[in-house]
Amino acid sequence: MDSTVGTTGKGILNAKAGEQKYSLSRHQPSEELSGFVQHYWVVRWDLRGQEPYRQTVLTHPNVNLVFEKDSTRIYGISRATTTRLVEGFGGVVGIKFKPAGFYPFWKTSMSELTDRSISLKEAFGVESGQLEDEILSHDEIEPAIERAESFLIERLPEPDSNAELINEIVRTIRDDRKIVKVEDAASRAGMHIRTMQRLFDRYVGVSPKWVIKRYRLHEAAEALEKGEAQDWVQLSLELGYYDQSHFIRDFKAVVARSPEEYIRGLHA
Repeated sequence: MDSTVGTTGKGILNAKAGEQKYSLSRHQPSEELSGFVQHYWVVRWDLRGQEPYRQTVLTHPNVNLVFEKDSTRIYGISRATTTRLVEGFGGVVGIKFKPAGFYPFWKTSMSELTDRSISLKEAFGVESGQLEDEILSHDEIEPAIERAESFLIERLPEPDSNAELINEIVRTIRDDRKIVKVEDAASRAGMHIRTMQRLFDRYVGVSPKWVIKRYRLHEAAEALEKGEAQDWVQLSLELGYYDQSHFIRDFKAVVARSPEEYIRGLHA
């Protein structure tokens, strides 16, 4: 199957530098899993004889199941940035679930998984060793993804209408810059704010306010990297901030650098 998907690198900080250190490909799920899985992703690198590389990611509102040698885990949403040390030779295969896509498998409030990770045994009651070996032993990407798919299909849950609704709301927040407040998202969905907040806590693990802010910060980081942010006031307004000081504060709180410092780091 030719399943490669051309999604953007939003959330990967200083993505151009990372492209020189590792390869990243994304692959669409089968129709059977399309209601639960956003895509599969595969990262491979060969830095033998080179300095290790640290890749920082501004995470999305998604759970990821990551198959890695002796370290297979299911990662909840991280509200801060995450940094991965890439060194030597290796690779990982990941399953990125839709924002509400992991809840039907786990049947536990996703807020219990926010800022933490669990083992395959904790989530599915199985040890990860054999499955990890079967997936990572393939030189070709296609059979590795097919094995990961078969694992989920064997445990396929029933469709969940609430999960489908939340996935649609998150997709709208992601794609529509005009949504800058929870009230905007709730109005668009025809839903009470408190109802939306409860559903997000259960199915996603973070608040709708957090999701809106995170997607706007993704856009900010991408604009900075592309050199498109020349007017701080205008960028702040476009991202839903009342003034640039609030935008700069939020950016620094999450990325640990001000926008100016981030730009200097890109040039360095």
